[in-house]
Amino acid sequence: MPVTDLEVAREAGEVARDADAAVTELYAAHYQMLVGLAALLVRDQGAAEELVQDSFVAMHSGWRRLREPDKALGYEPDKALGYLRRSVVSRSRSALRSRTAVARAAPPDAPSAGQHPLALLADSAMVAALDRLPGRQREALVLRYYGELSPAQVALAMGISPSSVNGLTARALSSLSGMVALRA
Repeated sequence: MPVTDLEVAREAGEVARDADAAVTELYAAHYQMLVGLAALLVRDQGAAEELVQDSFVAMHSGWRRLREPDKALGYEPDKALGYLRRSVVSRSRSALRSRTAVARAAPPDAPSAGQHPLALLADSAMVAALDRLPGRQREALVLRYYGELSPAQVALAMGISPSSVNGLTARALSSLSGMVALRA
């Protein structure tokens, strides 16, 4: 039986309403945590807020792909939150790559690209040490301990295997303990 334009429009309207409600619920529940995660990764509060907002917009736009049509609920909150985490991590990496490229092209006496998002903790030895870690190690630690994710969830967010997460986390913790011990 052929599908009419009216049926297609009706379904599109239902998907849009589902997306609006679900994204609003996810935003209220997880926005602050995702901004904190992004701020620790990109070290810029304003950029972190933009990255998270862009992730929510992208999720809303691609809502049809996230839906599980055979589920009564219409979507799985864990799947959507996992999508958001992965999007935030990916966008954070892109922002850092872009920032690095701009810094390399800038004259040596140009000002830095932004203030540390944890300015109140700027003299904290742990925050300073975290800033000196390689990006992937910092991502693994932030997701694991700040985001309170399991190694499997960190692996999904970073797009790597759980054993790689364990290795990155172990190396990061070892480096951090050495850096903090040197300052003590």
